[in-house]
Amino acid sequence: MKLITSFIFLLSYLFLIFSKQSKAFVAWLAVVFLLVLQILSPGEAFWAVNWNVIGLFVGTLLVAELFIYSQVPAYLANLLVAKSKNAGLAILAICVLASLISIFVENVATVLIVAPIALALAERLKISPIPALIGIAISSNLQGTATLIGDPPSMILAGFANLNFMDFFVYLGKPSIFFAVELGAIPSFVVLYLIFKKFKEKVVEEPKTAVISWVPTLLLILMIVGLASIAFWPIVIPNAAAIVALLYGLIGLLWFAFHHKQFEPSVAVVKNFDYETLLFLMAIFILVSSLTKVGLLNDLAGYLQSLSFGNPFIAYTLIVWLSVFFSAFIDNVPYVLAMLPVTSILAASLGISPSLLNFGLLIGACLGGNITPIGASANIVACGMLKKRGYHVGFWDFVKIGLPFTIASVLVSYVFLWIVWR
Repeated sequence: MKLITSFIFLLSYLFLIFSKQSKAFVAWLAVVFLLVLQILSPGEAFWAVNWNVIGLFVGTLLVAELFIYSQVPAYLANLLVAKSKNAGLAILAICVLASLISIFVENVATVLIVAPIALALAERLKISPIPALIGIAISSNLQGTATLIGDPPSMILAGFANLNFMDFFVYLGKPSIFFAVELGAIPSFVVLYLIFKKFKEKVVEEPKTAVISWVPTLLLILMIVGLASIAFWPIVIPNAAAIVALLYGLIGLLWFAFHHKQFEPSVAVVKNFDYETLLFLMAIFILVSSLTKVGLLNDLAGYLQSLSFGNPFIAYTLIVWLSVFFSAFIDNVPYVLAMLPVTSILAASLGISPSLLNFGLLIGACLGGNITPIGASANIVACGMLKKRGYHVGFWDFVKIGLPFTIASVLVSYVFLWIVWR
């Protein structure tokens, strides 16, 4: 069973990396093989899916879609550009804003919100938009790691380790992943400043974007407060995060229908939902559960323990920097899902807190995607937007910005997590 399961998983992974087929289609095809070969039963497959994570993803994405519609992010971006002394500082301000938005909004959506402002600025000032869009993409990837709702890998970690919204700030009385990311953001934005400071052109103010409605912003704030309050509820409710997120997603859809005085716009939001990522997430949960069932993840944990010579620092270093390397080339969602059971088993065998390895895994996997143009979906989208406008982003053009940015952010986060959680 181990051989067949590992073959199915590796083959599907290769297809995910090299094939242009839908990621969801490839992953579900692998699930079908697992069911047909009776490696998993339908019941096991159903319960392998973390429905709390799925509900959280759906609700958050619905609220984020309405937040984008409201034009509040574009309004804030234009405001920052108008206050900047020159083009370099304006681009840096846009990148910082992108990183802040991506704390609460999915990274690709953040790029789609903010990139048009940077493109318009570059066009007006007759400068290349390539550094700006690369900066926006990698900044959004950086901060998406900081909170429970920023990115799917963070949601996956929360589901696996039973973390609530506040646990990303303080966990077991110690500073958590949020502070590791924010400390790493400081040197990484210094790197961006050094890259952008050559743009000395004066910024020409453009017409301000009008805000359509502040209601989605209020819904986003209330959803965050609701998720944060779960830690203080007097009773434990299963799938509480999913319930809160879906509730605000539903309220948002009802408001959208009321705002337009018809249901068609809300139906359009549901139709245009990111079902590809949703189905992909569900399938990956099932695929990883098959690896756990046949014992492959136990084997991998044992191999990593032997590589680390039983030394916690070596094990932690391997987890972080191998994750950085692999995530520069492969999707971090299946990687994080597959590795979380491994880090927990490894931590238990070494007698250390699983939080150290889990947080190190998340930092390495999420920030490693910033190195190359294919390392994260946000990078691919940014490069695609540039290509449509006649700008070609070479592999090394991206690496020249992404690599120093990643090393700066990961190194500081890596040291911080070791000091706090060893």
